[in-house]
Amino acid sequence: MKGIARLVGFSDKEGLAPPLQVTFPMKKLVEEVSNEGLESLLGETVMVWCLNFIYRGKLIGVNDKDILLTDASVVYETGGLCDKEPERQEPLPHNWYVRTSCIESYGKVA
Repeated sequence: MKGIARLVGFSDKEGLAPPLQVTFPMKKLVEEVSNEGLESLLGETVMVWCLNFIYRGKLIGVNDKDILLTDASVVYETGGLCDKEPERQEPLPHNWYVRTSCIESYGKVA
């Protein structure tokens, strides 16, 4: 029984022993790339999936809090994601700001 007690991390004399520390080697890629993500799409027509809505428009501004779309619209039905235009969208009346903390995904429109 002593061997089993030691195997699971218990000690007969001192009570509980500290938990076993098991480490597994892991390879990590660390690379810093400028002009990546939203910044790389400046000037492109993009589709932005947010918490509640999908927006589409030309990306003309990016900062740490917001993106700015011109010729923006709210997309209600995307249709085929490789189609040039969404199946159903409603134009917004002017340039539109979208909070980056609400963005779930985004990409350049085909």
